[in-house]
Amino acid sequence: MAAREQTRFLPLGGILDLYLARGFVRTFFSSLLIITTLFMIVDLFDRADTIFESGASLWTVIRYFFYKIPISVSRIIGFATLFSTLFGLGMLARSHEITAMRASGLSVQRIALPLVSLSFAICAATFFLNESLVPAFSYRADTIYKSEIKNKQQQSLFGNRDIWIRGDGSFINIDHFDTNTNALEGVTIFVLNRDFSLQGFVEFPRGRWNGKKWEVEQAVEWRFLPDGKMASQKIEVPPPIAETPEDLKLLARDASEFTYFDLQKQIADMKAKGIDTTAYEVDLQIKLALPFISPLMVLLAVPFALKKHISGGVALSFGIAMTIGFGYWVLISFCISLGHSGGLPPWLAAWAPNLIFTMTGIYFFTAEE
Repeated sequence: MAAREQTRFLPLGGILDLYLARGFVRTFFSSLLIITTLFMIVDLFDRADTIFESGASLWTVIRYFFYKIPISVSRIIGFATLFSTLFGLGMLARSHEITAMRASGLSVQRIALPLVSLSFAICAATFFLNESLVPAFSYRADTIYKSEIKNKQQQSLFGNRDIWIRGDGSFINIDHFDTNTNALEGVTIFVLNRDFSLQGFVEFPRGRWNGKKWEVEQAVEWRFLPDGKMASQKIEVPPPIAETPEDLKLLARDASEFTYFDLQKQIADMKAKGIDTTAYEVDLQIKLALPFISPLMVLLAVPFALKKHISGGVALSFGIAMTIGFGYWVLISFCISLGHSGGLPPWLAAWAPNLIFTMTGIYFFTAEE
């Protein structure tokens, strides 16, 4: 009885914990490699028509998918954690090693403790991956796709603040382009003289694509007078923007190409200009919420892995992982969609799936004796 009490409160870091951790890590990296490869193959087939039609070289395709690796890893790392927990503990249960551990007095929670600890380490690594490699590599992959595969001339630079487009004898600045509604906000046309000096500018508060051309509200034209003063007049002409919404979407940067702090600056700048930032605020919260998918998946996987009638088996573990993972992504996609449309507050849209799955995981995790 005394020995059982000692094992019940066994300190973390012993031989047993290292044994469990080694098995988990081996499976984790193997599954991460395999799932990432499958993810990239699916992405390749999804873009095959575009790639073949563009006539892109093999080297271009290789470079594009090389730069896609970090974001692909970031997206499936939670699934790899889930599968590793299910498979690792399931195999131990099948070989009765879990039974031996339980017989010595170890609870399910204590057996799973090294895996939970590793999942928080993976969570931290995921966040740093998303803040370091993912933005830079995603931006490079996006540039290759737009300019070398889609063959779109890079006419604009989209930084943290504005979209700039080179027009005919002018430069066009767009404060914000809403990819969901195909709407423009804060359009300014800078009209140049032949010597590239500024002749004047035209301001359009808002614009919307009607399916054929851009429609705008009444614009204000400002011109420099010979005496150095400026004169303004209201005009009703469409902005000289040749780009369609699809062209602008190719030029716009995705939220994954920003770090957390860069996206914060983007939101602050847009708010200062009176632009709605709801969608960006959801994306900002997602950057914090998604890395926690790894600890969440371990909580959910442990009770399933230790059920005697479902323990072991690669196919069964993979099937359970697919079911749980698919359920999570369906829920988070639904919540993000609601958040982008304003149906949910940004923090709730990003964190609700984690809260729901955490409560479910804790319930089953603590129910195991």
